[in-house]
Amino acid sequence: MEYNHIAAEIRNNIGIITLNRPKALNTINEEMLSEIATQAELFDKDPSVKALIIRGNDKAFAAGIDIKELVGKINQGTFNLSDLTSKMNIIANIKKPVIAVVAGYALGIGCELALCCDFILAADNARFGLPEVSLGIIPSFGATQRLTYAVGKAKTMEMILTGRAMTAEEAEKAGIVSRIIALPDLFEESIRTASRITAQSAVAVASAKSAVKRAAANIDLASGIDYENKNAELCLNSNEFKELLKNFVEKHD
Repeated sequence: MEYNHIAAEIRNNIGIITLNRPKALNTINEEMLSEIATQAELFDKDPSVKALIIRGNDKAFAAGIDIKELVGKINQGTFNLSDLTSKMNIIANIKKPVIAVVAGYALGIGCELALCCDFILAADNARFGLPEVSLGIIPSFGATQRLTYAVGKAKTMEMILTGRAMTAEEAEKAGIVSRIIALPDLFEESIRTASRITAQSAVAVASAKSAVKRAAANIDLASGIDYENKNAELCLNSNEFKELLKNFVEKHD
């Protein structure tokens, strides 16, 4: 399948999705998120694929949402948060193991995409941040829930309320990141890690993933994300958000 914003390949039973908007630091637009979800589903259904990797490049995993597209859709009244959320939920609900391989910036929706994966391998230059409050909105793709499950209330509150980005070292200590790997070795080490998974019993891997996810969701995650979405919609419809977004675009044009 041909894509505009990602590349996909299979290497030794590993499905690899590479975000491919390098000039835009892999900022995520609606089409890109749809492509990621579509390809992840295809890999999930492909019996030759035993594990998935989602990666960016050395400078950015994904440096947030595509602000210009967001502004355009909001001004036209065509932005639909639930459309994007449904795509993110597809990625989060892939049955096979999914590894996020993060170098550089993982901000906003990029950070949330990484959190949707089963675990994160990070380069030493990785930065994780959720700066949405600076635009008058909240993280809208599960972070208020998934990050709290991962690191607890205090770290989540600081990260979201201040917008301060975490270094790879801090993210590892907090439990966001599984391991830190030197940038030049990151991709090949992620292949080795995925290969160890693909060498195991597929039934055991699927059962283990399901059991761990159930333990992590001892509070109703779906209800939490639904609550998050409702609060995000309130922000999206606020005049403050529209004004802050306008100022951001004018500053960065």
